[in-house]
Amino acid sequence: MGKRKIVVLTGAGISAESGLKTFRDSDGLWEGHDVTQVATPEAWRKNQSLVLEFYNQRRKQALSVEPNNGHKALVELEEHFEVVIVTQNIDSLHEKAGSTNVLHLHGEITKVRSTVDPGLVYELDGWELKEGDKCAKGSQLRPHIVWFGEAVPMMDSAIEEVLSADIFIVAGTSLVVYPAAGLVDFVRKEVPKYIIDPKIPAISDNRNFNFYEEPASTGLPKVQQDLIKNHL
Repeated sequence: MGKRKIVVLTGAGISAESGLKTFRDSDGLWEGHDVTQVATPEAWRKNQSLVLEFYNQRRKQALSVEPNNGHKALVELEEHFEVVIVTQNIDSLHEKAGSTNVLHLHGEITKVRSTVDPGLVYELDGWELKEGDKCAKGSQLRPHIVWFGEAVPMMDSAIEEVLSADIFIVAGTSLVVYPAAGLVDFVRKEVPKYIIDPKIPAISDNRNFNFYEEPASTGLPKVQQDLIKNHL
């Protein structure tokens, strides 16, 4: 019999604990910018240089931080379980920690892609993407990010993973950002579910839910121990 499958949905909270700022902090501003100025297709058309600079600064910051104990606990679970991480985060902290199966719903800050062919995706060397940096087809490269108002291409893959989960964990997300928040609705009723967040969201059907009202960096190591003890 193969390993039991854990699907983990992670959000901004786990990255914030490593020192990354999130735009949902308090005022809805990201480094002083309204998200519509820097994270939409309209913003890209209107002020390409501002969008590039904004993501260069995000990238520079993301490359300077280290995974925390929450990220590390998920890596350790791979010794005993099949672990699939579905993350709303654009940073590479899960990969940096050592997780081997990470699905990025909202794109990846360390990658860039063609503006004429979405299939042309490149790993960016360093933190800076400039105007004039072009893909193989000669078009300007853009951040490999799902902006507000764009489709979430990895959503179907995420739903498939969740449907086959034996255990489901949510960490560092308030379950308010759709479509990602809707993933919990695809988890089978009988599957044990763990929610780790300083503010536990309202769940209409609480069956098989275990709540840890604390940050991911302290909650995930506890859940890891519980799973090894009770679900192997």
